[in-house]
Amino acid sequence: MNYIKRNLERVVSQVTKEYPVVLVTGPRQVGKTTMLRKLMEGTDRGYVTLDDLSDRNLAKTDPELFLQLHKPPVLIDEVQYAPELFTYIKMHVDSHDEPGAFWLTGSQVFKLMKGVQESLAGRVAVLSLTSLSQAEIYGGKTEPFMVDLEALSARKEGRTKADVTAVFERIYQGSMPAIASHANSNSQIFYSSYLSTYIERDVRELSDAIDSLKFFRFITAVAARCGQMLNVAEIARDADLNQMQVKSWLGILETLGIIFYLHPYSNNLLKRLVKTPKLYFYDTGIVCYLTRWSSAETLERGAMNGAILENYVVSEIMKSYLNCGKEPFLYYYRDKDAKEIDIVLEHDGVLNPIEIKKSSNPGTELIKVFDLLDQSSTPRAKGAVICMKPELSAIDRDNYIVPVWMI
Repeated sequence: MNYIKRNLERVVSQVTKEYPVVLVTGPRQVGKTTMLRKLMEGTDRGYVTLDDLSDRNLAKTDPELFLQLHKPPVLIDEVQYAPELFTYIKMHVDSHDEPGAFWLTGSQVFKLMKGVQESLAGRVAVLSLTSLSQAEIYGGKTEPFMVDLEALSARKEGRTKADVTAVFERIYQGSMPAIASHANSNSQIFYSSYLSTYIERDVRELSDAIDSLKFFRFITAVAARCGQMLNVAEIARDADLNQMQVKSWLGILETLGIIFYLHPYSNNLLKRLVKTPKLYFYDTGIVCYLTRWSSAETLERGAMNGAILENYVVSEIMKSYLNCGKEPFLYYYRDKDAKEIDIVLEHDGVLNPIEIKKSSNPGTELIKVFDLLDQSSTPRAKGAVICMKPELSAIDRDNYIVPVWMI
């Protein structure tokens, strides 16, 4: 499999010089171990995975002996399987002033973070690795997405332009390394295996009572609502589950890094707002598989094309921050009159309203809703419409038109 360079590599190298423990979390098969093993080539860092049942058993039953056998510097893979290690890692860190002693990976974020918070607070740099970004797959330097003309102009460099058909091909194929590197040529076969092999197994680790068919109906119902406000009752109805079960399984999908939420933006001056989050998948390939689109062409013409395009754009903007080791402050806006802004990007005390449209020729009517943010106590900055227009352009001095291939 051809290795695709990850933007997070530079962040890992930086924090390894500053923190004794570096933790990289993210879903299965997104390349956490591959990236770290690439970085440790030519070094004396050891490697052990807790997917190995004998090593896992030793780590759980005698963590002190485990760390004597696997001395730092060491990469411990899937460390969430043995939270007993965290206390002993803390003891080693406290007695040795050794930056970069431990590299850890984990796929079950909540379970893992609980142990980290209890034992390694202040001693660990926590990074998130998602599936590949558009910039990593198709070229171009990854920087956090900013609605700034200078930054947008620089963003074009090295990027591969894409028309509507090519963009939907990107969406349909998804962004998992096995697909992007051509190790697996058929995305539908890959995602079928991915669901049954990895996601179901990890869900079983977090939830004892799971019926495979019910879980598949559940995650399909969730995928059909990507880019929409979360409606637990509708998902429960379609998946034939009770609402408590749906909430529990949604929590697991979020824990495993499969889905994420955009919460509505609000402050004290904006009272008439909804409070329900919108739901997105980090990888659109799994959405296309679950919602049964047979090709990129049928997806482009299909009823879900707008929702899945929105999911793609939101996830790419999210990745552009996470891949730089930064926390994204992304929201959406919707009031009780159903006036909505797809993304509100908050940074440095200003708000950037962003609309997402399949159109290649957006008009001024799309930015009228941006004025709603002027009611906020935080000043609004420039706005943007992300769409299928082939080149960077502008509606006016305050609102830019950004091609999807640039995000």
